[in-house]
Amino acid sequence: MLAHHHDAIIAVATAPGRGAVGIVRISGKQLAPFSHALCGRALQPRVASYLPLLGKDKSPIDQVLALYFQGPHSYTGEDVLELQAHGGPVVLQMIVERCLEVATAEIVTPNDKPNLSNQPTLPNLRLAKPGEFTERAFLNHKLDLAQAEAVADLIEASTQTAARGASRSLAGVFSQEIDRLRSALIQLRTLVEATLDFPEEEIDFLQQADARGQLSSLQTSLARVMQKTQQGALLREGLRVVIAGQPNAGKSSLLNALAGAELAIVTPIAGTTRDAIAQTIQIEGVPVHVVDTAGLRAQQEADEVERIGIDRAWRHIEGADAVLFVHDVLRKSEPAYQHADEEITQTLESNLPPKIPVVHIWNKADALANQTQNNEFIRAQSKTPLNKDGRELHLSAKTGFGLNDLRQELLRIAGWQGGASEGLYMARARHVKALDDVQVHLNAAAAHLAQKAPALDILAEELRLAQNALNAITGEFSSDDLLGVIFSSFCIGK
Repeated sequence: MLAHHHDAIIAVATAPGRGAVGIVRISGKQLAPFSHALCGRALQPRVASYLPLLGKDKSPIDQVLALYFQGPHSYTGEDVLELQAHGGPVVLQMIVERCLEVATAEIVTPNDKPNLSNQPTLPNLRLAKPGEFTERAFLNHKLDLAQAEAVADLIEASTQTAARGASRSLAGVFSQEIDRLRSALIQLRTLVEATLDFPEEEIDFLQQADARGQLSSLQTSLARVMQKTQQGALLREGLRVVIAGQPNAGKSSLLNALAGAELAIVTPIAGTTRDAIAQTIQIEGVPVHVVDTAGLRAQQEADEVERIGIDRAWRHIEGADAVLFVHDVLRKSEPAYQHADEEITQTLESNLPPKIPVVHIWNKADALANQTQNNEFIRAQSKTPLNKDGRELHLSAKTGFGLNDLRQELLRIAGWQGGASEGLYMARARHVKALDDVQVHLNAAAAHLAQKAPALDILAEELRLAQNALNAITGEFSSDDLLGVIFSSFCIGK
């Protein structure tokens, strides 16, 4: 993408489909002659002009609202022209085609102010690639890389909490945290680098400047930022939860109960769910991506379609952040049911990494209460604590009993700290990884500094690597490949 960043670019900036208003956006250098030729008049920067946009045959394409932003006072830092028209896809495409025609035609403007060169006004105008407008904003220092990523995160936010977090990142809250860490790190690096020039006094110099204290303070600040960044990444990525278990355990009913809607068909017939059904819900603002899967049982007991569903269920389970293993509490004492549950448990233990928790859900608690005619059953169960690893719950998907406990358990697994959502900023997995790298290098630096005769050249190198990892977050240092990956995930026109 970077090789063509001098070209002028154009795209429809509104979502595909019909709408009340659609926007065509153009960004490039020195757009004034092109804007004049296209609109038939000079446009005053930052003043809306309502005018007819004419086709090549002088017939009107649409009445548009034209807004001209002169660089660097624009989103991209270049000249930007936005044309707001009626939001029909055909109309917007006609406007794009007319812009491309005007850009490459030899134009004489219609108000006695000819284009003296009689040359095309914007010969390098081309269709924009995904994310290219925001990439221009980054390259022209209107946004740093973390803020640029927040643009896409704000568009894609699936909860209000996530949207507010993305807005804070876009406003620079996360970047300011990184800048403070960088400033403290640069100060420490300067001290160590200066000490390298005076080896005979290095120990006293570092002690007098309290290098250990500075490094310890930096590590403390880093830990605080890491905690908030992990919460911010959770806002963006969410938690992937797979509901698994034997047929007729109540998996689909649990999905419906969590989603608050009848998403999955529920019948007493074993094997009703043949394929995965996914739904994103939110718990205290955290996106939770829930997948209901086909009932797990021996392959010989299932028909061909159900076997395909079972295979897909295991693939979803292997990619989960947490698994809800649903058991039918009414069949708890049946030997065949117990044996099948044990086989599933063993497979889960052998296939899943230890870090992926399995929450055992004993469903149909309401029916058991009715069956035993023990009116105190549900009340007693509600006071029963989780087992020692916090991963076993009794609930009723039918009545909703125990669902709040399950929601809180999922938040605990995710590491969500409920009261801390205010002031959180959006972050990404790559930010968390970069801060992990910073922590590794600072810990190594602290180990070297704690030695009786520290190797200052190695200490200086660890601090340099820590700063490089910080720089990659905001784009102070970043490879072209990284930029390509980030901006290619944007929508076209942004």
